[in-house]
Amino acid sequence: MAIRFDRPVSNSARFARRFGAFALVLWVAVLVAHRFGGLATPYLVLLLLVSIGFALLAAMLAAVGLRSLWATGAEGGLDALKALIFAILPLGFGGFIAERYFTRPAIYDVSTDVVSAPDWLSSPHADQIWMKRNPDVSAQEREQQLLAYPELTGRRYEGAIDRVLEAVRKVAKLDGITITGSAGEGEPVRDLEDAPARPQPDGDAVAEAPDQVPVPTPRPYEDDVAKLIRDANGVTLQGETRTLITGLHFDVVIRLREEAETTFVDIRVASRYGQHDLGLSAEIADHYLEALDMELLGIAG
Repeated sequence: MAIRFDRPVSNSARFARRFGAFALVLWVAVLVAHRFGGLATPYLVLLLLVSIGFALLAAMLAAVGLRSLWATGAEGGLDALKALIFAILPLGFGGFIAERYFTRPAIYDVSTDVVSAPDWLSSPHADQIWMKRNPDVSAQEREQQLLAYPELTGRRYEGAIDRVLEAVRKVAKLDGITITGSAGEGEPVRDLEDAPARPQPDGDAVAEAPDQVPVPTPRPYEDDVAKLIRDANGVTLQGETRTLITGLHFDVVIRLREEAETTFVDIRVASRYGQHDLGLSAEIADHYLEALDMELLGIAG
């Protein structure tokens, strides 16, 4: 009489595949909704934690299923393999976030000037919902920034402020920073040589005298330049930017100060949500300053 052997079925592997697929679909949907839709960042963080939790559960159940396959030959090896494949992206993303969370300081605002950081033209405000943050940056947080990012410093350029300002705006646009406000900014005074020449009458012709002699008035851009000279803060630009993949919001303020024949540039970057920026604020500021150095190559001090 032949003996029929029925292989056991691993329920752990079956549920692992389902949990892994759910985690992957949720992870992709949440990122797309936040990047291109109106999903708020606090909800993004919450749903990402749910996705990573399901991915971790799927990986654990897949390990149980593989153990059953090895020990008793239970069916479910393919389901366990699919579960691990589905869970790779959410788990990898979660590991990246965890590494940054524990190795970067718990700050959300960085500045190249830790003593007198550039002031916001309009204070950024966002509903934190369930995420908590300290609205004021303390001196201790600035010290943490110095220890974590000692290379983040301002730039001095040997050039007039109008030339540096033009480069600052250009690099901001190329770097994905949208300028939303400015203060202390004026147009440069045009040289007399650049003004269009008035046509001169012929020697035999008599110039017609106007009926009314216009009263000279000051040019608007001369007033702007005078305001720029009087403004102790120089030129200040405020803008905002978003990360490429996750679409996280960051607020940026760039300050230019003219000192003698040089222009000093400071930048301040702050995450709009949460107390921890995962080191992204410093990366945004550093990348912008490096691009500005390349744009003004030869006059950086």
